[in-house]
Amino acid sequence: MITHIVFLNIKPELNKKKVLKTLRKKLLDLNYSIDELNHLEFGTDFNGSPASYDAALYSTFTSKENLEVYQTHPEHIKVKAYIAEVTSDRAVVDYEV
Repeated sequence: MITHIVFLNIKPELNKKKVLKTLRKKLLDLNYSIDELNHLEFGTDFNGSPASYDAALYSTFTSKENLEVYQTHPEHIKVKAYIAEVTSDRAVVDYEV
């Protein structure tokens, strides 16, 4: 199994609550449009620690090939474009279990 985790910080000049609500919908909708995606979760930070990111995405795939299909899928590309517009920082980890 392949796990794909992304941490995101929203640009400080934006309305964080509104952006996170929009982002949640866009990301969770990918569960229904990309067959190669096993599961995707999206959560927002409640801790507020200086080390915290604003949000995290957790998704799983059966293979590296399926992760690649997800990465290049037109619906995911649209969401990535939105993420690029609204985030100031991003960290990604992909690993195999």
